[in-house]
Amino acid sequence: FAAQRHVLTYMEDAVSQLLENREDISQYGIARFFTEYFNSVRQGTHILFREFSFVQATPHNRASFLRTFWRCFRTVGKNGGKYFSICCYLLTAQEYHCLLQLLCPDFPMELTQKAARIVLMDDAMDCLMSFSDFLFAFQIQFYYSEFLESVAAIYQDLLAGKNPNTVIVPTSSSGQHRQRQPPNDCNPLEGVEASVFYQCLESLCDRSKYSCPPSALVKEMLSSVQRMTLCGFLMALAKDQGINRALGALPDKGDLFLDPAMDQELEKLVAQVSGLSVSGPASSSTDTANMPIRNSPRINSPWKPLHHRRKMDAESEGSNEETDSSEN
Repeated sequence: FAAQRHVLTYMEDAVSQLLENREDISQYGIARFFTEYFNSVRQGTHILFREFSFVQATPHNRASFLRTFWRCFRTVGKNGGKYFSICCYLLTAQEYHCLLQLLCPDFPMELTQKAARIVLMDDAMDCLMSFSDFLFAFQIQFYYSEFLESVAAIYQDLLAGKNPNTVIVPTSSSGQHRQRQPPNDCNPLEGVEASVFYQCLESLCDRSKYSCPPSALVKEMLSSVQRMTLCGFLMALAKDQGINRALGALPDKGDLFLDPAMDQELEKLVAQVSGLSVSGPASSSTDTANMPIRNSPRINSPWKPLHHRRKMDAESEGSNEETDSSEN
């Protein structure tokens, strides 16, 4: 169970953060730190602003990152206060990559480009994509990254007439994988025999230690055609709602822009901001003077940004010292 849930990965990360931030954590105790850390893992917020090596370290981390990306940027498809099943705003691959980097600063551009190629089927990285198209393609590319690299190798062997019985299981990180097929592979008149392709993929899923789509859904997808191209297969994976439900990170496409829990939190936040701006400037000074002062304790987060904030504070103090010395 511990190996399946990657408990050791989270224990090592928790201890690493404990040692790195021990001065701040000592304010409220080690037990509370571990409680908050594993609560964040359970809630899926532990991947915020973390390095890519940690974000892609476990299937749970990947699913959490996908869910967070959707919840943070689903309003890209919002227009006039209403949600549509088809997005209204279109962005380029570079722009989507900038959004990804807001959550993971060192997120590799190569993964974004590969996801974009699933949608665009060519190397026109400056073309526009809807949020829903990119999101579901990115989900497949990011969550099943190692599986897709092995699929590309098998497909190459089948095209070349080689025996693909030797399953290639990648061991490198997702950002170091080799490039896929050139655009002309997407010609519907080409491709490989679907039944043979499925037999190879079934063997791959049985032997691979990485996450793979459910074999039954892959079989259903390939049994409906005689030949299949690699681009066609990737597009079919991205559009299959059965695979999306099995993965469990994103809602169905029709509900992509609906998130009642997040909407409720946003409404509370807007109401609070609106309430603060209701009082006029004449009464604001008097009200402020009469308001009781509350010294509520602030508890630092056990996440990685804690370390970054401490660095920023140190740099800020250094810059103030330089300013003071220059004035003198």
